[in-house]
Amino acid sequence: MSIPESHHPARWWHALPDGRIQCDLCPRDCKLHEGQRGLCFVRKMEGGQMVLTTYGRSSGFCIDPIEKKPLNHFYPGSSVLSFGTAGCNLACKFCQNWDISKSRETDTLVDRAMPDDIAAAAEQSGCKSVAFTYNDPVIFAEYAMDVADACHARGLQTVAVTAGYITEAPRREFFARMDAANVDLKGFTDEFYVKLTGAHLQPVLDTLIYLKRETNVWFEITTLLIPGHNDSDAELSALSAWIMKELGPEVPLHFSAFHPDWKMTDVPPTPPATLTRAREIALKAGLHYVYTGNVHDTTGGTTFCPGCHTPLIVRDWYRIDDYRLTPDGHCSQCGSAIAGRFGVFSHPFGNRRIPIAMHREHRA
Repeated sequence: MSIPESHHPARWWHALPDGRIQCDLCPRDCKLHEGQRGLCFVRKMEGGQMVLTTYGRSSGFCIDPIEKKPLNHFYPGSSVLSFGTAGCNLACKFCQNWDISKSRETDTLVDRAMPDDIAAAAEQSGCKSVAFTYNDPVIFAEYAMDVADACHARGLQTVAVTAGYITEAPRREFFARMDAANVDLKGFTDEFYVKLTGAHLQPVLDTLIYLKRETNVWFEITTLLIPGHNDSDAELSALSAWIMKELGPEVPLHFSAFHPDWKMTDVPPTPPATLTRAREIALKAGLHYVYTGNVHDTTGGTTFCPGCHTPLIVRDWYRIDDYRLTPDGHCSQCGSAIAGRFGVFSHPFGNRRIPIAMHREHRA
């Protein structure tokens, strides 16, 4: 059976004169009547206040390679304890994790753990970090932030895998608890965001600029390329030029392959050639670290030195086949500094996925 809903007091809301409340967490500004849920499904008006119904509840825990988030410049080869809850504050028609993020059924939440339970499990499993992923941690920010505090108390790093759709005040508090993030930049036109995600582009750009200019969070960007929707040369050039101008050449950019899913099963998978073309456009724009994802592509998965072009971290998908960085993140050939967070490299975790049970409930 599933884990019962929580009634954890939520933050970032205010009462309206007509008796409703407004959620101030994300730009949707959901206005709720008693008993009503926001679009994310997990934030609810209850007893005149807002509650988070998924605090301490998860769709499951797994140990992954950090490269799966994807993060290629954040302690490469390390393992990360990953988990998510249910729901999402975007409505992406192409969602690749729709069984979790689009869930309207609490029976997907079959594991439970309080913040220190998660931090302890990560520490005992030898993980370098804990990732809030599978669905967007913005919607369970209170839970994620408490887990992050427990992780930091044990010397663990924290990672947010997010679409970056969050308003200013909670953004400051949320990312103050994060050491790294991968932000989905789903396209580079507002039309794409409105039609295919039910959201808007500008708040995501605001989050990226905030991360670069006002935090020490290490972040990388992922764009899922959907044939015929966000993969034109013009859009890819505009996206790359914006990153170069506003964020700089050292922010890693991942172009990932789409596979037909959720409400876009009529769209074909992304051809590998599209990923290669996108990577070439971004490199030509001046970005130093551009990757291809969800495909076997050694060139597209490898970190090259921007100074001497030596292959420093050779990857095939999530597997590291060669590593030539110094422990302090410099090229072993020319000494150029490589942007990121690095340490002593020994035995990479590899392309594995290890499920972890916390307090699993058995279904009837």
